[in-house]
Amino acid sequence: MSPAKVTSLLETAVKQYQNNFSELRILDLGAGNGMMGEELKKHGVSRLVGVDIIPEAYDATIRDRPGVYDAYYIEDFTKLDDEKREEIVSWQCDCMVTVAALGFGDIPAKAFLEAFNIVKSKGWVAFNIKDTFFDAKDESGFSKMIRELIFSRYIEIYCIERYRHRLSIEGEPLYYFAITGWKTSDVPEEFLASKGIMT
Repeated sequence: MSPAKVTSLLETAVKQYQNNFSELRILDLGAGNGMMGEELKKHGVSRLVGVDIIPEAYDATIRDRPGVYDAYYIEDFTKLDDEKREEIVSWQCDCMVTVAALGFGDIPAKAFLEAFNIVKSKGWVAFNIKDTFFDAKDESGFSKMIRELIFSRYIEIYCIERYRHRLSIEGEPLYYFAITGWKTSDVPEEFLASKGIMT
């Protein structure tokens, strides 16, 4: 559900800006077993670069969805060295996506911003987050970072849509927000510290 929802909103945004969706070069952060990559591939994007911190995620992608990604990196984006960063930058990605991997400690705020900054300025960003992360009572670093970023000058939000992500084990609906935006510039290193956000 979520890969299709985020892909659909991203495609709509890109087309309304009169850009060609199929020409996007996409960095899939927290790519996991490749479900998001597979959805994007159905829509004909030209380049897909996957990133995950877990080697088993790569193994699952190769097993279940071989050939979806042009490259797949097992890297910790909170500790990315210069050589590896340059290699990933060389793919010239102009879009970052991340689905069902944010806000639970899976991807720290610092890693999200590292990936955000790898994407070209004047590029696209699309991701989803649990609806409770918009609650001001949530003081977690990731929740605060998302709220601050959305209202910052580093991104222009195109769309925020609430949708049912799935049912819980107890049968209760779990709601998420899908967010698409236009990256205007890199986020400086001091952004998190200036907002009192722990990484």
